[in-house]
Amino acid sequence: MFHVNHQEPGARIHHTDPFAVPADQRSPVRRLRGRLAAPVTLWTAPGPAGLTVSSTLVADGDPGRLLGLIDAESDLWTAIEESGVFAMAPLGPPHRQLADRFAGLFPSPGGLFAAGRWADTPYGPVPADAGGWAGCRLDAAREYGWSLLVEATIERVEMTEETEPLLHHRGRYRELD
Repeated sequence: MFHVNHQEPGARIHHTDPFAVPADQRSPVRRLRGRLAAPVTLWTAPGPAGLTVSSTLVADGDPGRLLGLIDAESDLWTAIEESGVFAMAPLGPPHRQLADRFAGLFPSPGGLFAAGRWADTPYGPVPADAGGWAGCRLDAAREYGWSLLVEATIERVEMTEETEPLLHHRGRYRELD
């Protein structure tokens, strides 16, 4: 006989992540980084491949530049190395599930690009409702901490509507109030 435990909608079994490293054992640098609010962006490349990236910096200039920290073992990095280009799209509050999918935290039956509407660009697909994107050409990459520091030139910027940003702060998504 099976016993079914009925819980209220939204109820959680654990009040904390049972796999989380105890606070006193976490890296102080990682804890410091977690206290800095970061924009949630989606980087994509022809192939297609994509990855949620919250360590992104745009530097104005002529030309504009983009810096970011990504996983050197990701499918995205392989696609960027092969094509030499990628797209970066800032994500907004409606994109939480999309961000989790490309971060590997949410299932993606049929592949990462199977759900949602996508606009094809020469730099990689971008969410059709992202509000804008940048097309970037890879300049350099090097190991930086436990990540790969990617340096790129912004070749194209497409802005559509003004959208609110999705932020990552202390392990959770946040919105501007």
